[in-house]
Amino acid sequence: MKERLRRIFREAAARIWAVIGAVSVGIKIMGIVLGLVLLLGVGVTVQVRTSTAEALGHELDERGISIARDLASRSADLILTGDLFALHELLHDTVAYNEDVRYAFVLDSQGRVLVHSFEWGVPPDLLSVNPVSGQERYRLQILDTEEGLIHDVAVPIFAGHAGTARIGLSEQRLQAQLSAITYRLLLITLLIALVGVAGGYLLTRVLMWPVRALVEATRAVTRGDLNHRAPVWAEDELGALARSFNAMVEEQNRLLEMLRQREARRGQLLEQVITAQEEERRRIARELHDQVGQALTSLLVGLRNLESDPNPTRLHELKTLIADTLDGVRELALELRPSILDDLGLVPALQRYVHTCASRYHLAVDLETVGLDGVRLPPAVETALYRIIQEALTNVVRHARAHRVSLLLEVRGGAVVAIVEDDGCGFDAERLMNGPPGEHSLGLHGMRERAELVGGTLTVESAPGRGTSVFVEVPLANREGPEETDGGRKDSGAHRG
Repeated sequence: MKERLRRIFREAAARIWAVIGAVSVGIKIMGIVLGLVLLLGVGVTVQVRTSTAEALGHELDERGISIARDLASRSADLILTGDLFALHELLHDTVAYNEDVRYAFVLDSQGRVLVHSFEWGVPPDLLSVNPVSGQERYRLQILDTEEGLIHDVAVPIFAGHAGTARIGLSEQRLQAQLSAITYRLLLITLLIALVGVAGGYLLTRVLMWPVRALVEATRAVTRGDLNHRAPVWAEDELGALARSFNAMVEEQNRLLEMLRQREARRGQLLEQVITAQEEERRRIARELHDQVGQALTSLLVGLRNLESDPNPTRLHELKTLIADTLDGVRELALELRPSILDDLGLVPALQRYVHTCASRYHLAVDLETVGLDGVRLPPAVETALYRIIQEALTNVVRHARAHRVSLLLEVRGGAVVAIVEDDGCGFDAERLMNGPPGEHSLGLHGMRERAELVGGTLTVESAPGRGTSVFVEVPLANREGPEETDGGRKDSGAHRG
């Protein structure tokens, strides 16, 4: 049963909240203002009416007691002298000059009516209520009659030996005063409510102007208009919200522009890659045709000559030609993809490549590795780092006019870091890295793309005449970590080559 009541309560609350949620913010604000004003007005009205009713009722009782005592004191001599006419006049004057007095009558010591103000006599039921003894100063009792509540006051005359004076005071005038006060309070509450509604309406208009402008700006941005801005109406919370929204749109616009530039660079890089692939295929085809093809043709002719004229000197020349051809094919294969990278790992492949660059281009290259002795990185990371370092050294050879290059490869804090520094002529790295891709920056953008493909970052620091530093960092936390090879350990070490 309790669970059912809870479910009914939750459903009712959900319906009420759905109705409230469907109402606009302006109506909510006006409803809150109107509700508060009405609640406050009704509460004040009830409190004032209750307090006033208590005060007026107490005043009515005090006045009734005073009138009854005065009537009793003045009636004593008249009763003792038997002057009923004067007593009647006194009673008439008491009723006439006190508008709240509904009736008055005087009883003798035996309870018989001496004089009264009723037109048709004292009602029998009235005589039996509110009896007072001679020891009491007065007795007050509220009677519920057809005319409303009557405050009946009985005062003994000469301690009851001469009789009793009784008067009844009606609450009609008291109720009329309470009704007038209540009416005025409700009228004031209504006027305040109207003022509150008007103020709530103005407040709603003031508050909703920037909100509507912000909603319109949001819709415009949703449609793709990133140049639309929300107006800042004031320096309050809504103004801060509008400024934050504009800052968000500006940041989104900036990021979108960066994305467009990056997509443009990626498109140019893709085009450059395709061109480079075609050039590489053309070069390989040319070398195969010019070197390997000619060597094989010479070998075929030499073999035919040996069939007719065996010559040891000619046989030695053919062996030398075969060896040179094999060396050329091996060098060509190593340029395309060094097998040592797959077989032994990144460090041996870099050692061989550094040795080749140093001997071929007469360049002093210092290679240092830390924490990679006998350690293999994930294949994708090894390939990306090898190609990035290869491109960096190629750029040094082509453009830097450097004499010395330092290469550091280190496992540091859950990431592998590669640093390539040279003492060459340098360049404006900020302009080339952040500007549109061109002939001299495609290699740098390609290096950055390779680093980002494996979740890493690439930073280039350079200035004209100050050399160049290339920093690459690739995290290993979300990948398979460094693995030991059969002949190595995972502990850190340093190697120079």
